Amino acid sequence: MADQRVKEEALQILGLFQALPRLVVFDLDYTLWPFYCECRSKKDMPRLYPQARGILHALKDKGIDIAIASRSPTPDIAKAFLEKLELQSSFVAQEIFSSWTHKTEHFQRIHRRTGLPFKSILFFDDEDRNIEAVSNMGVTSVHVGNAVNLEAFHLGLKSFAKNSITPVASSSRK
Repeated sequence: MADQRVKEEALQILGLFQALPRLVVFDLDYTLWPFYCECRSKKDMPRLYPQARGILHALKDKGIDIAIASRSPTPDIAKAFLEKLELQSSFVAQEIFSSWTHKTEHFQRIHRRTGLPFKSILFFDDEDRNIEAVSNMGVTSVHVGNAVNLEAFHLGLKSFAKNSITPVASSSRK
């Protein structure tokens, strides 16, 4: 029932903005769930942060695609957890691989797969270095303290809407 309430609140938040992303990308560890995959076993039953599932469902209901960009030395465990959480088919792209670079490579792959311009994407991650690197690509990027939640979601959409306003559009307002 909590998921439904969060979904309804997330849909209300989405309704506040005219400019919405075409794709929302999430990190996994300490963004959608409270652990590092490499510290877990495939046998474990994972759990999402309390508001994550409702937010994911709201995005899908609104017709906004979702994707994963996650750096992990154990992508097999991450994928197994997405399967156990019945989320595997929710994502248009799952870039989960071990890379010691910033997440820019993940986003290059997502761009090639979806054809979407970086400026039409919103990204949530718990690491500042990823936020900075991906922001430099033109993606609106939001640092989540240790969990994606309704507050971070609202902040992300607000930042995306602000970044979507072009000087021409803003100067035509009176």
